[in-house]
Amino acid sequence: MKFSKAILLSLVACSSSVFAQDTIRYTGNTLSNVDYHHGQLSPAIGVHNMQVFRANREHPEWAGGNNWTYNHQPLMAYWNNQFYLQYLSNPVGEHIAPGQTLMLTSKNGINWSKPEILFPPYKIPDGYKKEGYPGAAKDLYAVMHQRMAFFTAKSGRLLTLAYYGIAMDMKDSPNDGKGIGRVVREVYKNGTYGPIYFIRNNKNWNKKLSTYPFYTSSKDKGFKKACEELLANPLMMQQWVEEADRDDALIPLKKEYKAFSYYHLPNGKVIGLWKHALTSESADEGKTWEYNPLRAPGFINSNAKIWGQKTSDGKYATVYNPSEFRWPLAVSTSAGGLNYTDLLLVNGEISSMRYGGNYKSYGPQYIRGIIEGNGNPPGGDMWLTYSMNKEDIWVAKVPVPVTAKETAVVNETFSQMPDGKELDKWNLFSPIWARTQIEKLNGEKVLALHDSDPFDYAKAERVIKPAKKLTVEFTVTPKQNNNGELQIELQDAKGLPALRLVFDAEGKLKAKVGYRYSGVMDYEAGKTYKIALELDCNTRIYKIKVNGQDKGAKVYFAPVSAFNRVMFRTGEVRHFPNAETPTDQDYDLKNAGEKAPEAVFYVHSLKTTY
Repeated sequence: MKFSKAILLSLVACSSSVFAQDTIRYTGNTLSNVDYHHGQLSPAIGVHNMQVFRANREHPEWAGGNNWTYNHQPLMAYWNNQFYLQYLSNPVGEHIAPGQTLMLTSKNGINWSKPEILFPPYKIPDGYKKEGYPGAAKDLYAVMHQRMAFFTAKSGRLLTLAYYGIAMDMKDSPNDGKGIGRVVREVYKNGTYGPIYFIRNNKNWNKKLSTYPFYTSSKDKGFKKACEELLANPLMMQQWVEEADRDDALIPLKKEYKAFSYYHLPNGKVIGLWKHALTSESADEGKTWEYNPLRAPGFINSNAKIWGQKTSDGKYATVYNPSEFRWPLAVSTSAGGLNYTDLLLVNGEISSMRYGGNYKSYGPQYIRGIIEGNGNPPGGDMWLTYSMNKEDIWVAKVPVPVTAKETAVVNETFSQMPDGKELDKWNLFSPIWARTQIEKLNGEKVLALHDSDPFDYAKAERVIKPAKKLTVEFTVTPKQNNNGELQIELQDAKGLPALRLVFDAEGKLKAKVGYRYSGVMDYEAGKTYKIALELDCNTRIYKIKVNGQDKGAKVYFAPVSAFNRVMFRTGEVRHFPNAETPTDQDYDLKNAGEKAPEAVFYVHSLKTTY
């Protein structure tokens, strides 16, 4: 959506005095390159990106019974030993009614429930007129728009909230302070939900027209107390600013700064973050702010969200799209919460947008984590959620401490590794129809890459100790040799490949040499292949052995100064979209809801020798 001219002018006015403020800043030298989906950033080691909801218009039975294809603004909490993930949804595009909000749950962050409708579509009375808009509502439903979803009260009760806004047409804003109001209900420990109430209405709304009662009418004193505790919390209220009345007394900072998140510094002060990497500081828990939000020096972020939090190791992290586009998704870390020094990759993939729609932007975006007070999952990892293309919902598990360097040799045979620890240092990209996971093959643990997704792929990547000269050995069993493919690349620290081997759909193992591919050998379904690559950056030549047999030498198809990653992927590398791609996709992909015949490849081991 458009950023207001007034806020842009205030940014310019503040820029000259930025360094006079005690504010967060990025002082690192790493910048992202938008010509690559991964931005040429080094990955934070061990990040697992997992799709938890995949939109499907043609086959709603494969999408939890839902056929709506605009799915966005996910938010997360951890409560009662369970993850809760809320997101909003429209049939086709942003701000096009009707709208609803749904909930997913998970015990482990990996296996998720089917979506359950949490706040259903809301009918606007015929004849309703919105201030400043010509005409009247007719057969119109509300659309949802919320920057806050969860609040854990001191009593331990969990509230979940959403907002019903009014968009009279596809270009009208539902978060202009002229909507219906914010709703709330309680999440019960038995997996059910309490009744829906309004907790705050916009002043232009006639409460007599409301479908749901006001929270004060509840006979549950504990629920009402939790609501009142929420309403008295300035940091919680600051998240409501966009949808609230522009003069709402509950909102501390009333200007239209968007998508607020925050964390506490060791000295007790609060750092606030908004879209466009705006920041300010509060010494009184958000009641007042020490200066108008200004751009954090060194941070590059456009109109997508930025997330900040304290991590379990006592340090801090911000997660955002470090470009004027909504890719890549990256994390920056800070020892003390003010000075951010690095920029590492969280997700460098852009799945195909299968369904076009109003304001549907490409990329992994609108990142949120678990805000202070809403739970701490076991293990100390940082858990994040985001939407891909405003279409599918994903989560990411980021190991803490966040690091990008591997200093040890790799010698991993999955069947010999402790259960649950096999992929701790692997980076995964795992769509629902292209799962990347540990499973059993003939009684032994393997890394399995499944793929029945015509528009996406499974990917597993291992950062290795960088070297100009080394031997890399891995063992692969293809389940089939007549469909699907597995690409294996050796890459540098920026994700640029020097060589690529491919198990293709015609039973051939081949190597990329310049424009063309060169055959290595035929392969059989169900047979295990141990491949050894002797690599030397100086000669640009590598030697291939398969099951101990010499298969000759090949030339790298691109030069690198050192090898830093081994990558397994069940599809071809993507270059669409790019910086020149039109902003809006107004078309659907052919057979967007269909599956492909499944292909599976099993990786048994990976070893590096220097």
